[in-house]
Amino acid sequence: MKISTILDHIDSGHIALPEFQRGYVWNSDQVRKLFTLLFLRRPVGGLLVWATESRTAAHRGDGPLAGGVVKLLLDGQQRMTSLYGVVRGRPPMFFDGNAKAFTGLRFHLDTQAFEFYQPVKMQDDPLWIDVTELMKKGAAGLGEFVTRLTAQPALATKVGEYVGRLSRLLGVADVDLYVEEVTGADKTLDVVVDIFNQVNGGGTKLSKGDLALAKICVDWPQARDTMKAKLKEWARADYHFNLDWLLRSVNTVLTGEAKFQFLHEKTAEEIRDGLERATRHIDTSLNLISGRLGLDHDQVFFGRFGVPVMVRYLDYRSGPMGEKERDKLLFWFVQAGMWGRFSGSTESFIDQDLAALEGEDGGLDKLLEQLRLWHGGLRVEPGHFTGWSLGARFYPVLYLLTRMGSARDWGTGLPLKASLLGRMSRLEVHHIFPKAQLYQRKFKRPEVNALANFCFLTKDTNLDINDRLPEEYFPEIARAHPHALASQWIPADPNLWKIENFREFLEARKVLLAAEVNRRMKDLLHGSDEWLAGAAPQAPAAVVVGGGITSEAEEEQLEALNHWMEENRLPRGVLAYDLADPATGEQKAVFDLAWPSGIQEELSQPVAVLLNEGNETLAIASQAGFRFFTSVDDFQRYVRDDILVET
Repeated sequence: MKISTILDHIDSGHIALPEFQRGYVWNSDQVRKLFTLLFLRRPVGGLLVWATESRTAAHRGDGPLAGGVVKLLLDGQQRMTSLYGVVRGRPPMFFDGNAKAFTGLRFHLDTQAFEFYQPVKMQDDPLWIDVTELMKKGAAGLGEFVTRLTAQPALATKVGEYVGRLSRLLGVADVDLYVEEVTGADKTLDVVVDIFNQVNGGGTKLSKGDLALAKICVDWPQARDTMKAKLKEWARADYHFNLDWLLRSVNTVLTGEAKFQFLHEKTAEEIRDGLERATRHIDTSLNLISGRLGLDHDQVFFGRFGVPVMVRYLDYRSGPMGEKERDKLLFWFVQAGMWGRFSGSTESFIDQDLAALEGEDGGLDKLLEQLRLWHGGLRVEPGHFTGWSLGARFYPVLYLLTRMGSARDWGTGLPLKASLLGRMSRLEVHHIFPKAQLYQRKFKRPEVNALANFCFLTKDTNLDINDRLPEEYFPEIARAHPHALASQWIPADPNLWKIENFREFLEARKVLLAAEVNRRMKDLLHGSDEWLAGAAPQAPAAVVVGGGITSEAEEEQLEALNHWMEENRLPRGVLAYDLADPATGEQKAVFDLAWPSGIQEELSQPVAVLLNEGNETLAIASQAGFRFFTSVDDFQRYVRDDILVET
């Protein structure tokens, strides 16, 4: 079928995009290469379509489908969207992506190169042809381009050659693409999705969540957009979740399970109701976690898969929730996060916890008992603060203490509570003993970036302290704000403020931090020791966990990479990913940025970006089955070459 005919069929609604397809993810370089191949009349691959009845076809976009049988693109969406965008000068009706990728394509009549518009390079050169303008005017408008060329005496001798190239470029619309059809009564949605995954090996496959959502969209086509709108709302509040995570919460409300095996049996009305209930309970959970615990942004939001359990609990109960019940639920959430309850086998642990909520004897006490049986004691010991870097398991705990407690800024003496400060963007991590001074004295990175050497301050205070040593600036703070040092759990002994006693300072501060955590946990239990007493706690590992983000500059670099992924319509990675033993939750390493289920979720190899990490961390990543990259450039090259392609 000619490309021009395919584009006409898209306009008429005879060819469309199935609801389960991903959005447009190609970049401008891929569009340029496609047109280069077509201009040279080289193969660009055929199309695979699903021929199905229009009345039952769940498709993307607002445009109506034609009556009778329609063809839904299974393989070839990226190519056809690019062709449509360049030839028509606008996105197709089913478009969901970044139109800049195909906007402004130019063709040079002399070099026969395709490039995207660059004003300085192209604006005064008549040999750069606007491809969209040419395609829209067609053969009838060819004379206009010839007139422009003949107006340039220097080009007169080659006008005939240039006209031939313009005609060849116009001929791209007449290139035939082979179209293979999947048809027949036996081709159910499940079968078609399986075919899609098999043929689309170079593109984005469908995860279990995608498949469940595809089935939902058959009866409720707006489901995906409705969920995306809610995800964007949470992202504006600095909580970044994905569709799979939200769908899992909907699933727990409707089925009481983590796995998606029964969700497709629910009607569209039940799904709508489940989504409304789930999002309402998620909002409640986030407000509680942010307002009561101070965990008010993504970086410190550990244990995010505890939220579906909270959602089920809130949906299961009835009537208003009192303070004791509320705080006990938050106690469970913090404890689950601290001990890595959902860092391993997520689905199985969610299912276990959901089961603990069911029945007459189910509820928070059973949930906590299950957590204690799995982990052991729930009391924090000083050794638990042995971690280092912004990705350490107890980094969010340090932030929680700062927000929940009476921690004060050392410059102003004001409390650093969430109600006064807002999100993390207004707080900075401060190295109590400055990095430069420690590195100068040959301390190793895990010591320099130890959690016990971190505190949170306002930006102005952090800048004011700069690289001064505690023995110099601590006395100034003590005079100006007598209780500010103690409020940040600084040992009172001035001898520990000296850099030669840095290691002793760390050990003393760990004791103070552990005591404060246990006090705050007891506060959440309203003075009860019930869940903090009992079985002896697990002994903290003697070795320091490897990996992790070690500077704000590194964190900014990783955030920029996540933004780049979003621009390419790909999922964000998990910042400071906690690699844990799937059975025990024991932390093994912290990866700077990771996609533990693969960029093609559940269907491709786990991937991690590990910047400035040692060989031990790299070895752990390899043993855990991660494909890892030690530079942003290498990772982006992998994404462009292996992910943003279509076979």
